[in-house]
Amino acid sequence: MIKLKVTGMTCGHCEQAVQKALAAVAGVERVVKVDREHDLAVVEGRADAAALVAAVAGEGYQAEAEA
Repeated sequence: MIKLKVTGMTCGHCEQAVQKALAAVAGVERVVKVDREHDLAVVEGRADAAALVAAVAGEGYQAEAEA
């Protein structure tokens, strides 16, 4: 699993936008969770972390891969 810290989400629409963006990244098998209360997104698969961060940034949010 790949965990991302995602900041800037303030509502359910934000969560949906991040989830959709992550799901579109090559190598993502499943978006496990997007949680604005904990600034967290979790995906399963072999996606490149930089591609996930870029997808989130493309929606207007900031993200970084967690170690």
